[in-house]
Amino acid sequence: MRHGKKVNHLGRTASHRKAMLANMASSLILHKRITTTLAKAKALRMYVEPIITKSKSDTTHSRRTVFAYLQDKEVVTILFREIAEKVANRPGGYTRIIKLNNRLGDNAEMALIELVDYNTVYGKDVEAKEEKKTTRRGRSKTAAAPKATEAKAETTEESAPVEETPAVEKTTEESKGE
Repeated sequence: MRHGKKVNHLGRTASHRKAMLANMASSLILHKRITTTLAKAKALRMYVEPIITKSKSDTTHSRRTVFAYLQDKEVVTILFREIAEKVANRPGGYTRIIKLNNRLGDNAEMALIELVDYNTVYGKDVEAKEEKKTTRRGRSKTAAAPKATEAKAETTEESAPVEETPAVEKTTEESKGE
């Protein structure tokens, strides 16, 4: 029975697991998203979220504590400068796990783990674009009539220069041939 056993050992010794999670956490902080197996992603979430919470308070003690986990000065600097600013108002849940297709070689469940505040797909820009209401024809309800008149005006203006340029080219070609 698994009573009270919250840590997934991932089939590794304690030292190997600690080193692997530290490397994965460093990669996640550097690249903002990584692809791994689902079990490792869930273990990494439990490992990295307390570290990100510690980075919210920029003190010498918290930096030393985080460095003890990550063992990389550059990653600690990025964590305290960039990531801590973005997650300052977030009460938790700094990572998102998205399930992917199974791996071809061994059919292992794969997942993408990413920092929530660094995803551009689910960001505020997409929400602003989705707020536009369109009709079934794909036009906006509020600006359907003005756009149609502007489009007609643009086509008439564009058609006149297009007709003039070939006429000019023909006259120059005819003069060269004579």
